[in-house]
Amino acid sequence: MIKEVIIVEGKHDVQAVGRAVDAECIITEGFHLAPRTLERIEQAYTKRGIIILTDPDTAGERIRKFLSKRFPEAKHAFIPKEEATANDDIGIEQASPEAIRSALAKVRYLEWKPAAEFTVADMLRAGLSGAPEAADRRAAAGAELGIGYANAKTFLQRLNHYGVTRNEFGAAVKKAASGKQEAGDD
Repeated sequence: MIKEVIIVEGKHDVQAVGRAVDAECIITEGFHLAPRTLERIEQAYTKRGIIILTDPDTAGERIRKFLSKRFPEAKHAFIPKEEATANDDIGIEQASPEAIRSALAKVRYLEWKPAAEFTVADMLRAGLSGAPEAADRRAAAGAELGIGYANAKTFLQRLNHYGVTRNEFGAAVKKAASGKQEAGDD
C-alpha cells in the first residue's frame, strides 16, 4: 500500500488508481474544491503526505498549481498525455494500470527555491526547444523524467523545480532522441 494519499479529480480516477495500486485517494471534484475537501486534503497532507495526480490537461494543471501553493511539500506524479488518452478523452481514468504505476514510481517533490541548473541554452542544445520535433522530444523526455509534458518555458521550470539532475536530464534526452530514431526506422 502506498503511504501517501493520492489526490485525483474524479471518482473514475479513483477506480483507475485502484486497478493499479493499493492506495487511498481524495477526489477534488474539479477546480472548485469544497472547504470540506480541502480540510480532508490538509489532514492527509499533515498525517501521511499527499501525491498530486491530476489529469494531463489545462484543468489538471490549474488544480495542481493551486494545491502546490497550498501544500508546498506535496509530491507530484505525472502521466504523459498520450498514456492518459482514450475515446477522445484525456484523464487519469483513461490511463492503464502500468502507466499509473510508472507515474507513481517517478514521484517528485516541487522545490520552491529551485536550482538554476538548466537554462534555455540547455533546452536548445537538447532539441527540446526551437527544433521541428521539440514538442515530441519534450513529451518523451518529460515521460522519462516523470515531470510530464509542457511547453518549453514550463518544461524548463519543471526541470529546475522538480530536482532533475544533469545525469537524469542527459539520459532522458538521449532516450527521447533514440526513441524518435527507432520510430523512424520502421
